[in-house]
Amino acid sequence: MTFKIAIIGAGSVGFTKKLCSDILKVPEFSNIEIALTDINAHNLEMVEQIISRIVKVNSLPTRVTATTDRRAALKDARYIMNVVRIGGLEAFADDIRIPLKYGVDQCVGDTICAGGIMYAQRGIPAMLEFCQDIRAVSEPGALLLNYANPMAMMTWAAIDHGGVNTVGLCHGVQNGHRQIAAALRVPMAEVDVVCSGINHQTWYLDIRHLGRKIPKAELLAAFETHPAFSKQEKVRIDVLKRFGFYSTESNGHLSEYLPWYRKRPEEIQNWISMDDWIHGETGGYLRYTTENRNWFETDFPQFLAETDKPLSAYDRTDEHASHILEALETGRTYRGHFNIKNGGIIKNLPADCIIESPGFVDRFGINMVEGVTLPDACAATCNVSVSVQRMGMKAAISGDVDLLKQAVLHDPLVGAICTPDEVWQMVDELLVAQAKWLPQYAHAIPAAIERLQTPMVKTRDWAGAARQQVRSVEDLRAGAKTKAAEGHGLGTKLMG
Repeated sequence: MTFKIAIIGAGSVGFTKKLCSDILKVPEFSNIEIALTDINAHNLEMVEQIISRIVKVNSLPTRVTATTDRRAALKDARYIMNVVRIGGLEAFADDIRIPLKYGVDQCVGDTICAGGIMYAQRGIPAMLEFCQDIRAVSEPGALLLNYANPMAMMTWAAIDHGGVNTVGLCHGVQNGHRQIAAALRVPMAEVDVVCSGINHQTWYLDIRHLGRKIPKAELLAAFETHPAFSKQEKVRIDVLKRFGFYSTESNGHLSEYLPWYRKRPEEIQNWISMDDWIHGETGGYLRYTTENRNWFETDFPQFLAETDKPLSAYDRTDEHASHILEALETGRTYRGHFNIKNGGIIKNLPADCIIESPGFVDRFGINMVEGVTLPDACAATCNVSVSVQRMGMKAAISGDVDLLKQAVLHDPLVGAICTPDEVWQMVDELLVAQAKWLPQYAHAIPAAIERLQTPMVKTRDWAGAARQQVRSVEDLRAGAKTKAAEGHGLGTKLMG
């Protein structure tokens, strides 16, 4: 088979390496072209070296190209993968830092909450530019596989306003599936799940071990008695108790989508664990990505040398992308959970929103399972977030400052903490700090600067309820050696 795949934002080195390695494990795909593109020439050069070395070591005829000219990379592409983070770690730091001044303590800040909404304001204009180029130069009917957050808003914009066939992909369902199997102390291959909702608020509606349905009481007992999960997943376990269904997202992620667990600084520690960033640490994902970027930059030669291992020794991951492409090209059916326009697939969520739900892929495309009804409490939580997503997406396209502020005001966690005056001022601060990535708001920046000269509300210099310092490369190396001695590998966690 010969076709072209373009990866936008390929400078996300670790993730791009994973995606390409997965794709090259499909025997029929050895003769394809992989076109890498990024605005960061330095990262692009690093990832090109890595992917080209994988191809060479495995004696594959695969063609690898790299260019900062996005249109050149997209020309004649049949599949496009979007893995960008507009504004990089600089803007991400503002997404965490500025809301903290107003009492909003986020662990990740990439889906909704103040950080996720601002992330969409930066990402959606870029997404529409990508779509314009895809329509102009890629294969007719090209498929865009979006991995970029905030998943729902980015995918929604691409479908409704970009005019490109788009599916949103995330690994939250797989990770939760893996964790549920671990809690039940059975192999993941023996556990089947049906999961449905919206991205990062998806619910395991049916869990079966070798065909036997796992009741809520058994699942709850498995998590409450597990030596690690009982301490790390307090929010998820509490939601399972009250809703009756387990959520896909990590403790830290889930805690920032709901109005109940991070609203009082003195109580946040009761709901999180500090043994890993993903369990609720303030700005945890920002720290993690900063550390690993620094580590990768310093130890790049070592990571490049690791690509000398043959693909025969590489285990293909359960990231959806390679499996979707394999199903579309070969007809081998693949079942997964995909982000797609609802249109009645989930009966009690709005038809226009982006849902995450089960589907099957073959030569006929992505075919979703229709007629799902979420439990009332799950639907209520999702519907609140959908309203925030809709306003945030529309604001990103229109540059409507009032609509942006209304989106942030209606966010569950922000609304549990901030007054309207605090929200209005916080958004002004975010707009001014991130103006260079927000062309659609250029008209509004001068007025925001003027308003900030005479603040309506007082702010505080607060690092959050559970902030940790960024570790040095030396500390990371020492930790890696310790984990290696314990039999734990870090390879899949390294990021560009």
